[in-house]
Parts: sequence; C-alpha cells; structure tokens
Amino acid sequence: MVTKESDYRQMAAVINYLSQHYAEQPSLEELASVVDLSPYHFQRKFTAWVGVTPKSFLQYLTFDNVKKLLAYGNSILHITHVLGLSSPSRLHDLCIKIKAASPGEIKSGGLGLIIDYGFGFTPFGECLIASCSRGIVKLDFIEANDKEKATNELITEWPQSDLRYNDQLATNLLEKIFNYENTQALPLSAYVKGTQFQLRVWSALLKTLPGELISYGQLANKIGQPSASRAVGTAVANNPLGYLIPCHRVIRGTGVIGHYRWGCGRKRIMIAYEAIRN
Repeated sequence: MVTKESDYRQMAAVINYLSQHYAEQPSLEELASVVDLSPYHFQRKFTAWVGVTPKSFLQYLTFDNVKKLLAYGNSILHITHVLGLSSPSRLHDLCIKIKAASPGEIKSGGLGLIIDYGFGFTPFGECLIASCSRGIVKLDFIEANDKEKATNELITEWPQSDLRYNDQLATNLLEKIFNYENTQALPLSAYVKGTQFQLRVWSALLKTLPGELISYGQLANKIGQPSASRAVGTAVANNPLGYLIPCHRVIRGTGVIGHYRWGCGRKRIMIAYEAIRN
C-alpha cells in the first residue's frame, strides 16, 4: 500500500485525470505527465498502488465492464480471469458494526460527546474522518481547499459536541482502514445519525463485497421493499461514511454509474479498484 503523503497526492491527481478522460484512453505518457514522472517510474508506482498496469486499469473504467460487474456480482473473480487480468491481492474485509444515535442524542446535538477529527489521504483522495468513543461518525472525501467547508458540516451535524482537531489520530485510523496488505478482517464501529429506513439500507450495503455491484432496485428488494427504489436512492445519498458504508457499489440497473455525493469519477475509480484487487 502507498503510504507517503506525496504518493497519495500523486495518485489523487491521476484519479482526477482518469475520471475526466478515461473514455479517451489516455496513453501512459499522458498519465505520467500529470504527476511529472517518467513513464517508467509512473507505471511502477501506479502498478504498486493498484496491482495492475494503467492500461489494464483503464479497461475497468468502461461502461461495458461496469455492466459485467453488475451482472456477475460475486463472480467478478471469474471475469478477472476471462479478461486476462491478474488478481495479485485481495482486499481485506472491513467488518463494520453500525451503532445508531438515539433520538435524544440527536436532539441534543451530541452534547457531552467528544469527537476527534482530522484530515488524511486515501487511495481515493483526501478526506476528513471523525470518530468518538462509540465509533466513526464521518468519512467525507474532499477536494482541494475544502477543509473549512467539511469542518463546518461536521460542526453543523454535531453542534453541541466537543470537537478536537487531531490529524495524527485521523491518519492512524485511515491507515487501518486502507491497509490492503492486511488480509485479516478489520472490526470497526460506526456511530451514525439516521432514520430506521436509512439504517436498514446502510446495513444491507455492508453485506455487499468488494468487487460486487448492486442496483437500487436490487437493494430495495434486499430490505424487503421492492417499490422503494427512490427512497433507497435518497438513503444511499445521505450516507455519512464514504467508502466504509459502500454506497459506491450501488449503480443503476442499466449499468450507468449514477450519482455519487463525492463525484462520479471517484465512484468509478473505487469500483474499478475493488474489482481488480478482489
């Protein structure tokens, strides 16, 4: 796993470029120029990060391959072999246990709750992550210069809590979450605010696997409300924990990526990254 901040920033820059230009199938030289590296060094760094070459990774960003992922679900490993791609490492499982804030705790705005928050880097860009003694309360991917906005949103969500800025704690937590070299299940707790319906949707999402996709309709069926696709979409959009509650695995039944609160480009990259490394 890439751990240096400079490497995270380079990968984030490439992610941003790929999300905008993947349909053009940019050359190795074009991608290397984005981060001011030679094609040779860029290919080595990128392959170490994702497990396959940039060319192979680009194949996974196409509409047709997303449709295959949706159709095959757990059989994505079979697709990997069919496409001739190696699968050098498997994503470790994140065992997330959701703890719901009570109506009283929500009404009080988190009075008496100590929340540590900070910013750090992931394979999918920079993020704010916040946690308390009861679990992770927020994971919010951000763009450049959005730290103040993200912080203000956290304050709005938990206005009476005691917020403590702690980048080192945030970095340590992100290292645990995104340490893909660890093949053991990683138990994590999430402490979230949500309606009973939202909690059911989020809990169902936690049962999907890396490399698996699900449509809004399929997700509605999983919670026993097949006619509630629109409401399911709203619950997915209100997910407070990017990546941890894997709303990036939900796409339209046609294979279209659809909306993602942290950007469709980032969603597409997450899908391809998980599919390849599964």
